[in-house]
Amino acid sequence: MTTRLSALQDWVDSVAKLTQPEDIHWCNGSDAEYKRLIRQMNRSGDLIELDAASYPNCYLHRSDPTDVARVEHLTFICTQDEEDAGPNNHWMKPADAHAKIDALFEGAMQGRTMYVIPYCMGPIESPYSRLGVEITDSPYVVANMKLMTRMGADALARIEREGTFVKGLHSTGDLDPDRRFIMHFPEELAIKSIGSGYGGNALLGKKCHALRIASWQARQEGWLAEHMLIVGVESPQGETHYIACAFPSACGKTNLAMLIPPDSQPGWKIWTLGDDIAWLHLDEGGQLRAINPEAGYFGVVPGTNAKTNKNAFDMIQSDAIFTNVGVTADNQPWWEDKKTGTPVTDWKGDPYVEGAGPAAHPNSRFTVSAKRNAAYSELADAPEGVPISALVFGGRRKELAPLVYEAKDWKHGVLVGAGVASETTAAATGEIGVVRRDPMAMKPFCGYNFADYWAHWLSFAERSDKLPRVFHVNWFRQDADGKFLWPGFGENLRVLRWIIDRCENRVGANETAIGFLPTADDIDTRDLDISAETMAALLSVDKDQWKAEMASVGEYLQSYGDRLPSELLAIQADVVAALNVPD
Repeated sequence: MTTRLSALQDWVDSVAKLTQPEDIHWCNGSDAEYKRLIRQMNRSGDLIELDAASYPNCYLHRSDPTDVARVEHLTFICTQDEEDAGPNNHWMKPADAHAKIDALFEGAMQGRTMYVIPYCMGPIESPYSRLGVEITDSPYVVANMKLMTRMGADALARIEREGTFVKGLHSTGDLDPDRRFIMHFPEELAIKSIGSGYGGNALLGKKCHALRIASWQARQEGWLAEHMLIVGVESPQGETHYIACAFPSACGKTNLAMLIPPDSQPGWKIWTLGDDIAWLHLDEGGQLRAINPEAGYFGVVPGTNAKTNKNAFDMIQSDAIFTNVGVTADNQPWWEDKKTGTPVTDWKGDPYVEGAGPAAHPNSRFTVSAKRNAAYSELADAPEGVPISALVFGGRRKELAPLVYEAKDWKHGVLVGAGVASETTAAATGEIGVVRRDPMAMKPFCGYNFADYWAHWLSFAERSDKLPRVFHVNWFRQDADGKFLWPGFGENLRVLRWIIDRCENRVGANETAIGFLPTADDIDTRDLDISAETMAALLSVDKDQWKAEMASVGEYLQSYGDRLPSELLAIQADVVAALNVPD
């Protein structure tokens, strides 16, 4: 299998000349090809088959101990003008970046097979989908791309029809951290990654293409590529609304995407369309529609159990690839807070010693097809995508942010998104309550200057009068003793219901300086052990705290200099003025 597209064939030939592989394999994406790769990696030791009775078709991969996460400090946006990359990115001049990384690629695939992976991000027939080709020397990457994307012959056929694709070149190299780089060339629609086999650095369709390069494409073409889950909320009457939500890490993103309605909410259903990335386009009528460009999940596994996320827990009982988890005596995968089993081997393959460190790496992962999810929506494959009723931003704030509030309009919603922040936890950083800005949850993933990104968001207000409403949620408000005020998890459906009622103009709201808040009676608290005083606290706005917050947001925005849209600062000033109005 080769290609009729000369631009693709010429590129593959040039990469082969540079990297000098022993063989070249064009991937067709078939199940038979996947099974052959699995058998090959079992023989080589790249994969270990887990207990076939309890975890059929499941395998364990152990990565190099120095190669277990995304490496933001080695991730670069390479544009001709440094200002185009912005202060939110590490920058390198394209010519310098190509020279540096190509020197590492020289001969890097000697003795290895070079795999050519044509893939489609999004449904094959969708006009909103975009195409790519990843060249890699890692069969582990090929297997994961099979689960994560629409990969193979159908994608190649569309690439040959359209002639445009993102070029992604990857090699594990020698896994030397000093020879590890992830370079993005948005002006060339190209990615080069070497020295890592970890998912976020090596599965180039994921963060590299679907966010960093796609966000650049989206600005050029008039759409949005966002770090958002997509969830469908179906009422007992059969009415379904689709909501896209952007949360920083440790803010309950996956749990919300796969929420299971509690017994207190009979008749409600949740449909998962995506847990990580949303591509948002305006259709001909001005409706914002979303597709999930991915076809699988690459999820963090520690903490996943039948209580915290039953759908995720159930779907990884078969046909999954685990990376860097522990193993039990009967060869089952194990991770912290799994609630069953006892590890005997840790993620490095060493004997597990209790108290000497975790059995599973904190960033250990599962890869699985999205269709394994019991809440999977068939509309995830719909070429036209789904209409979005609401966009929801969120963060972890113990005092400041109410349980939920609505932006006053689209442009105010852009300010809400630009100001997204979360407080760090002791487990993550060693200090509690440090506020980190993560605009639209895109800080590690926006492929260009945030100032230009916000201007692009603002431009949608002039392009459509049917834009979704914008909200902010905070599941993490605490009392003086550090106790969470809101139960969270499945009960978050109660908040989604208010959001939907607002979108349908079925309920009113209290207008405040920061936006529209529900009254305590508008949030369904039946069967919840929650007092009127607690609800009042959850829906309170402390003006002094918000004045300090908006001053901090203003300082952050101004750090982007002359490219910052003045309109955004004007919106921030309006909020400050409203906060200064006496009660």
